[in-house]
Amino acid sequence: MRYFLCILALLCVNSLAIAEDQKFQPLFDGQTLNGWEAMPGGTWEVIDGAIVGKSPKAERRHGILLSKKQYSDFVVKAKFRVIEGDSGFYFRADRVKSAVSVNGFQVEVDTSQETGGLYETGGRAWVHQPTAEVVKQRNYQRGEWTDLELSAIGKHLVVKINGVVSTELKNDPGRRKGYFGLQLHGGQEMHVEFKDIVIQEK
Repeated sequence: MRYFLCILALLCVNSLAIAEDQKFQPLFDGQTLNGWEAMPGGTWEVIDGAIVGKSPKAERRHGILLSKKQYSDFVVKAKFRVIEGDSGFYFRADRVKSAVSVNGFQVEVDTSQETGGLYETGGRAWVHQPTAEVVKQRNYQRGEWTDLELSAIGKHLVVKINGVVSTELKNDPGRRKGYFGLQLHGGQEMHVEFKDIVIQEK
């Protein structure tokens, strides 16, 4: 009987996990850039199911691949890997006419252990960077596929890298609605890839 109850409990847990996953909808269809718009600077294309962004060091503009729709409260999951350069995953961003193209928060995505911090373009600059203890726990490696989970519910923001909380802000005064954006930083040799981008709106 105990064995049967254990199996039943595992089945219930798995069913709940599947139901939770089914609430997520794709932001990227894995084949095209439908739903996204490329701002000036760099190039974006789909290769083997991933969004691949590249730009040369001579490009001074910050190439941004921007969602065509704005979002407010959500949980987003994605995978990324950075081969070269300094990228970012923008959210609740505002479009602006400048070489940067957007203002707002980005989850830092680069070759360093600053990945998973929060930087506000056109505002407060660095708001939070991962601590040494977090860096030890999350096993982030340049050039390897990495799990990103971002929760933005009201003023509560949580960033997870490989399942480890890298940043949490509980009463942030920043923007509450805006676009998603994938970044190619100007003035750097850039090669970054994103895939499996899904969202659950709240």
